[in-house]
Amino acid sequence: MNTIRFWYHNARPTALPQSLLPAILAVCLASQIQGFSIYLGLLAVLGVIVGHLGLNLFDDYFDYKVKGTEFRDAMVRKGFRARISKCSYLTSGATTLKHLLIACVVFSAIALSIGFIIWTLRGNFILWLALITAVLGISYSGAPLRLSYRGLGEILIGIVFGPLLMIGVYYSASGQFDWSIVFVSIPVGLLVANIVYTHAIMDYEPDKEVGKMTFAVLLKKKSLMLACSLTILIGAYASIIGGVISGYLSAYYLFTLLTLPMAIALFYFMVEFVRHPEKKFTPRFWMGPMNNWEKLQAAGLDWFMIRWYLSRNLLSFFCLIIIIVSFIP
Repeated sequence: MNTIRFWYHNARPTALPQSLLPAILAVCLASQIQGFSIYLGLLAVLGVIVGHLGLNLFDDYFDYKVKGTEFRDAMVRKGFRARISKCSYLTSGATTLKHLLIACVVFSAIALSIGFIIWTLRGNFILWLALITAVLGISYSGAPLRLSYRGLGEILIGIVFGPLLMIGVYYSASGQFDWSIVFVSIPVGLLVANIVYTHAIMDYEPDKEVGKMTFAVLLKKKSLMLACSLTILIGAYASIIGGVISGYLSAYYLFTLLTLPMAIALFYFMVEFVRHPEKKFTPRFWMGPMNNWEKLQAAGLDWFMIRWYLSRNLLSFFCLIIIIVSFIP
């Protein structure tokens, strides 16, 4: 039990909402389709959770194998505190690279076993989606593509945790494909990618100094970074509006526009970060939960966390609204 707890903790479960919310949302949407199976839907959600944790561990494995402790030490010397815990279980000597690889294989084997069960019941469409997702997931930091090393990590995350994940879970639960899931999965994928991209903009200077290639570093110019941030946010709402206009989504989905103030505030905060990084902001109730705020202020991390929390809460509220309206006849 201690071993399971150890690896679960090191697999960064705090990132699970980025996959769990889209997966649950896909099950809720599929529940309205004839042929829906709650058992296969929940099994698919479990597969997503285990697969996500496994990919997080693979990310640590490839990062550590390529750059070792030097990369983490360089981040520490730059004074950036939000990332220094990455791979700490390796740098502290609590485990070895070999044992990490074993854990990666175990998590992945469980996820693949779940996928095999669903495949036998739902057919080859699930097989192809699972294979594409697995290859792209490994390619995030694994050879030969190493997409996160080329500034394409955020794009990959949006594709994997948006359309691929949601279409896969939806099909697992319902046995059918419908264009409505596409119009919903695109904005969800954009908002998941937005969390990581918001992080990348704030990390631009330290990432650039230590040679870490994010999409923000790839863009170089801060005006382009902000333009991309705005495009992501507009794209999320445009997809929902497009789905409603085309008739694939009901007008109730326009309730997602209630999250627009959060999106506008987030973009404003990012603009101010670029122009006046020292400027402080106070959380508002409509921005959603921001835990341990006083402790974050005392640690001097409030400037970072208010933007990260807001991007996370935007995704959460967006998904919750769709979950609610999906049950309206």
